[in-house]
Amino acid sequence: MYLLGYDIGSSSVKASLVNADTGKCVASAFYPKTEAEIIAVKPGWAEQDPQNWWSNLKLATHAVLQAAGIHGGEGVEAIGISYQMHGLVCVDEYGQVLRPAIIWCDSRAVPYGQRAFEALGEERCLSHLLNSPGNFTASKLAWVRENEPDTFARIDKIMLPGDYIAMRLTGRVCTTVSGLSEGMFWDFKENRVADFLLQYYGIDASLLPEVVPTFAEQGRVEASVAAELGLKPGTPVTYRAGDQPNNALSLNVFNPGEIASTAGTSGVVYGVNGQVAYDPKSRVNTFAHVNHGEDGQTRLGVLLCINGTGILNSWIRRTVAPEDISYNDMNTLAAQVPIGSAGISILPFGNGAERMLENREVGCSVHGVNFNLHGKAHLIRAAQEGIVFSFKYGIEIMEQMGIPVQKIHAGRANMFLSPVFRQTLAGVTGASIELYDTDGSVGAAKGAGMGAGIYRNHDEAFATLEKLDVIEPDITHQQEYADAYARWKQCLEG
Repeated sequence: MYLLGYDIGSSSVKASLVNADTGKCVASAFYPKTEAEIIAVKPGWAEQDPQNWWSNLKLATHAVLQAAGIHGGEGVEAIGISYQMHGLVCVDEYGQVLRPAIIWCDSRAVPYGQRAFEALGEERCLSHLLNSPGNFTASKLAWVRENEPDTFARIDKIMLPGDYIAMRLTGRVCTTVSGLSEGMFWDFKENRVADFLLQYYGIDASLLPEVVPTFAEQGRVEASVAAELGLKPGTPVTYRAGDQPNNALSLNVFNPGEIASTAGTSGVVYGVNGQVAYDPKSRVNTFAHVNHGEDGQTRLGVLLCINGTGILNSWIRRTVAPEDISYNDMNTLAAQVPIGSAGISILPFGNGAERMLENREVGCSVHGVNFNLHGKAHLIRAAQEGIVFSFKYGIEIMEQMGIPVQKIHAGRANMFLSPVFRQTLAGVTGASIELYDTDGSVGAAKGAGMGAGIYRNHDEAFATLEKLDVIEPDITHQQEYADAYARWKQCLEG
């Protein structure tokens, strides 16, 4: 028995086939092999053709089925979908795409969200939406309404990228509460669609898809599509979620106090909150987590995104570290320097404005260099510590919102490959760090198993999740980590 998971990213579409009994991935593939095209007609714009997502999904599906020796989709019992968040797909009454999708990194709707925030009132928006309307899907749709009225008039339904893929598979147009919340279409105070924001934007609620549970049958693969993909007709789609909630699911993060983190070019800290809360300065975003509402429980995902993460480490490698050094060698050098980098503090915010810093663009800066004491190794360690300290700064915001940070789950990849990075994060937060071998498409497959009832709950679904390492806080050096962070924070706050 197999489960098929898709991860619809802006760089590629990945498919993974998971053996439901063992929980192991038996085949995976992604397309295109070079980074997918992002259309930028104007500065700050970012669009993609949804048909390209579908074309790459077909290629990835054929590849995994062939690798696993599966013919006609035999044994594939359910499909799950993870997708890039905050996108906007507009279709007509026949399900035909009306314009390229406006994706997550497109910034044209920023002024629309800001005007709505001011006009409707900050307290009202935050208490109902848990966020500023910002640059999310609702604001993107408001841009289409004002700037492309002919297109807007032809819209029958709007969808997130994952909703579109589900429609292509099943012919059914639907979404989830988690999806509506990421688009700013969900009112947490009233527990229904956010009519007040739609009315402000002049958007009719009929444009929104039908709402279905995150874990449930959401449609079945149509016969013509099954023939196109090599699947069985009637295979159910039983799970969908945005990439960050799905990444948390992939790491078995479901309960308050648990954190999922990634640290690639940018960094994400995603914590689960068991109560409805928001940051009054809107420095983090809050959405419905995948299990929000199950058994009447509140499960909200609080998302902190830090632009300046691995990009700082790669800059250090290119411009500061010895020529042709590997990242592993950099980690070895960093480990030779004491905690606190002998007084150097680096602010890692050189990759644009940071929402965590109230959308300020403070840039990257280096503090405390002594020309007679410090060398390249000190700067390498200070960069990694600076990235960790930015995570800690954001985690403090989460703690103020009522999230007790006790455990951090992450994949063993990118910055989490560095012992210095891992030990510093555990030391400064006091949380244990668990590293796993998983990814988004594998998580989507297991989510499908939950939605299909193949797994009774998430504990059963992730019982076979391979834990690669556990890093506990080093209490013997707790004060050194605290002192280094305090010095870093003083540099940031002046």
